Amino acid sequence: MNLKQGCRGWWIALAAALADRLTKLLVARLRPHGGVLVPGILNLRPVENRGIAFSMLSGKGLGLVLFTAALIAGLVAWLVTHPDAPTLLRTGLWLIAGGGLGNLYDRLAMGSVSDFIELAFMRFAVFNVADICICVGAGLVLLGSFTGDRTDGK
Repeated sequence: MNLKQGCRGWWIALAAALADRLTKLLVARLRPHGGVLVPGILNLRPVENRGIAFSMLSGKGLGLVLFTAALIAGLVAWLVTHPDAPTLLRTGLWLIAGGGLGNLYDRLAMGSVSDFIELAFMRFAVFNVADICICVGAGLVLLGSFTGDRTDGK
């Protein structure tokens, strides 16, 4: 196993976590009470989420921290030991790890996750950039699992 080869893509997780953190800081500073960003399409509505998707498991703070940390560690371990996995699969897993890191930071620093993106044209949960990275990553994992696209050209 080549550790350097297995760690390719770590920057994707770092970029996802940083983008999540920066957007949360910007919203907290520039629009702490929210507001309409794009009329009829996008609102900023800062909320605290003490659970996971759709506020499930609210109040399970330590359990969510441990679960998230274990999931990220498992993803990174798998990525390091499978350097020849399909590119889309690896990219998706790095995005999931980065989104998980963004939300884990919130849980550790504040005890809850900061969500702020609200779709005005439909009734849906308020979410954040980390959540977007996790969802896009899951889509890439599915796509990469089926395409068989490999980094080594095999």
